[in-house]
Amino acid sequence: HIALLADEVYQDNVYRDDVHFTSFRKVMKEMGTPWAESLELISFHSASKGFVGECGKRGGYMQLDNIPKETLAEIYKMVSIIGCPNLIGQVVTDLMVTPPRQGDPSYDQFVAEKTKILKSLKARAEMISTALNNLEGYSCHPATGAMYLFPKVILPAAAIADATRQNEPPDSFYCLALLNATGICVVPGSGFGQVEGTFHFRTTFLPGEDKIQSVIERISTFHKGFMDKYRS
Repeated sequence: HIALLADEVYQDNVYRDDVHFTSFRKVMKEMGTPWAESLELISFHSASKGFVGECGKRGGYMQLDNIPKETLAEIYKMVSIIGCPNLIGQVVTDLMVTPPRQGDPSYDQFVAEKTKILKSLKARAEMISTALNNLEGYSCHPATGAMYLFPKVILPAAAIADATRQNEPPDSFYCLALLNATGICVVPGSGFGQVEGTFHFRTTFLPGEDKIQSVIERISTFHKGFMDKYRS
């Protein structure tokens, strides 16, 4: 059997009006027989991610569909050994899955706060992607959701050769140089199955709007110096 694990923690983080979240479970059910009754699906959601983003409060859930009874028994056994999740995590998860509804006293405040958070994330994503696209050798698609950008960087041949001499993947070499020079930590694209011969990194756009410009300036200054150093 092949079980499908659906990580859907960013289902509310959608930044384009023409794009909407659709759960794997909804698609599975709409496909009808035999998929709706046979596809083994485990869906995940968490209050530690998404627009809630309460990273210090660990809470979430998983929903299981079409999982064999024997496997369910083992999962329940494993969960029972762990013990009870922390209280705050349970409370935050409950609030996430049952937010205020229209007519509730806190509904207008909830909608205003959620809208503000998502608009801010969208603005920060646009600021960083626009700035990166203005740098030499960079290509960065705008974010349509989640909290990450995945820019492509064309590295000079001399930099690739230097990385090879140090037995370091070129994208890791670039990311470590960025970290050492600026303190900015990004994740090399080689860990995400990038096309061979291309170089990327993953970065978030989580710093506050008042800090984003500083991040952009440090990356820009570093990149110019890096390119000048290895320019052929």
